[in-house]
Amino acid sequence: MKNIILLISSGSTFMVDALSNGLKDAGIMVIKCAPKISELEKYKDNPPVILFYLGSFIDDISDVLVYLKDMCVEKDKILCTIGDPLEFEALTKVIPAEIVKEHYNRPLNVKNVAEKMQIIMSMNNELAKRKRILLVDDDPTFLTLIKSWLEDKYRVVIVNSGVQAITYLATNTPDLILLDYEMPVTPGPKVLEMIRSESSTSTIPVIFLTGKGDKESVKKVLSLKPEGYILKGIDKEKLKKQIDEFFEKRKG
Repeated sequence: MKNIILLISSGSTFMVDALSNGLKDAGIMVIKCAPKISELEKYKDNPPVILFYLGSFIDDISDVLVYLKDMCVEKDKILCTIGDPLEFEALTKVIPAEIVKEHYNRPLNVKNVAEKMQIIMSMNNELAKRKRILLVDDDPTFLTLIKSWLEDKYRVVIVNSGVQAITYLATNTPDLILLDYEMPVTPGPKVLEMIRSESSTSTIPVIFLTGKGDKESVKKVLSLKPEGYILKGIDKEKLKKQIDEFFEKRKG
């Protein structure tokens, strides 16, 4: 698979050109793109890896950042960024930090960034072969933790609301959905109902995540006929074992 990266930058500067040349020298094809919605729309499907060179303009393009965030979630993009701490802070007011795979501070070592991007591209090619899990929860800390536990074996996509989950499912078909039972606005049971009502998503297996382990709560969760449930207090090894066993059973 050819290594291609989308480089988002506001105009051409010495450092942007040096970065572009460094990536090309590392065997990575670079497509340059301005931070505009009309430009990003052209690359909504491909390439899968985005490198965003931040600048002082970041505070003035909140609409572009919202579009980029949605694009990364819906199309399962890998987003990396370059900029100073203040620029990154401004970015994460719109795009959650957990969506950013890597951030590189300036001043920049172009060779090091190119080498790291090579590794990320290689990882992305390998990830494409893995089972994909959609993790849905309104707690960003929980999302980051569970993703870190599972991503050594699975491709984990995270969204923080039921609406985002349904939007993602409109164009993607994960192998498993881990769905928070208790979420504001659109709770887990409602999301499951929406998933089951569409022919394109009705057969995707769903396992509920719940913080309540008492008999009545578990009975209520299972009455909705998910593929199972996982208590949020579960430890890392038990969670990995439960997910592994789920996929092993489906092989048969």
